[in-house]
Amino acid sequence: MNPIPVNQPLLNGNEKKYLIECIDTGWISSEGLFVKQLEQEFAARVGRKYGITVSNGSVALDAAIAALNIGPGDEVILPTFTIISCAAAIVRAGATPVVVDSDPITWNMDVCDIEAKITPRTKSIMVVHIYGLPVDMDSVLNLADKYGLYIIEDAAEMHGQTYKNRPCGSFGDISTFSFYPNKHITTGEGGIIVTDNPELAERCLSLRNLCFQPQKRFVHEELGWNMRMSNLQAAVGVAQLERLDEFVARKRWMGQLYTELLADIPNIQLPILKTDYAENIYWVYGIVLKDEVPFDKQIAMKKLANHKIGTRPFFWCMHEQPVFKKMGLFAGISCPVAENLARRGFYIPSGLALTEEQIITVAKTVNQILTETY
Repeated sequence: MNPIPVNQPLLNGNEKKYLIECIDTGWISSEGLFVKQLEQEFAARVGRKYGITVSNGSVALDAAIAALNIGPGDEVILPTFTIISCAAAIVRAGATPVVVDSDPITWNMDVCDIEAKITPRTKSIMVVHIYGLPVDMDSVLNLADKYGLYIIEDAAEMHGQTYKNRPCGSFGDISTFSFYPNKHITTGEGGIIVTDNPELAERCLSLRNLCFQPQKRFVHEELGWNMRMSNLQAAVGVAQLERLDEFVARKRWMGQLYTELLADIPNIQLPILKTDYAENIYWVYGIVLKDEVPFDKQIAMKKLANHKIGTRPFFWCMHEQPVFKKMGLFAGISCPVAENLARRGFYIPSGLALTEEQIITVAKTVNQILTETY
């Protein structure tokens, strides 16, 4: 059997055509027209006034933190169950990350856990939509309004998703997306910041370009980054954005097919189809082993690897990251739901190029490895 990778993007639209246009015209740097086109069209798609492309989704968070002047003495509340980029951006700015546990059904941050973590030092809530379903935003918006907090919305995995029919990425004072190859839209590496605030947009534009000054280009009042996206990357992104609705529909078909094929396997938790505010877009298709399964996720993943099926572990909790423990962060913190997800969860092949035959093969193999020991 040929290997089934955990992710493979679809690049069979206008990607090659637009890349050739970049090469033929010589516009391959960040000054090319595809950069501006991607910024404008993506921002419009998520209902925003401004889009600022960057080199990846992680630096988008760095820029968002810096644009909001979050720094020493400030606290930012975020889910412990997320990628390290979220907490790292806070720590690098000199601020303090404060984590909340996960909802056991959606795997997103438990919004009921947020208010108890708010202190006079809290400056922002960083919302991170996880794996295919958005955070229940109404509660977060109410808290932000009540306490005068910024919302940073990490919508890295949410291209095309909505919350109560409003686009994800439209809720934060500043919101970020990733264009890594496993996302619904990819530019290889890349990301984008979106906002409705002209001052924040201007600040992010400056921060991504070394804080050059218009009249005194090489005289710098502050430090920024070179986090620019190239025209080549943006050309791929424009082609991908043209097919976003198709990609979302395909992901939902894939997720629902997996659920049909895996529904009868005992002692595993599968992603839910929908909540009362959103239908799952299955950025990845996750599986959580219940306690009755007599082995952990590492053994399950190894068994699937023996059948040439790619997998990835779920995120490891921020409060259990060795790098943060060395810094003295998160002492005495316990988040049992997130800890269980991290220890018992993994995802199976979920890329857009996955075929029906491959999905059936993966499901059969998952069934085999999870029932053969019972």
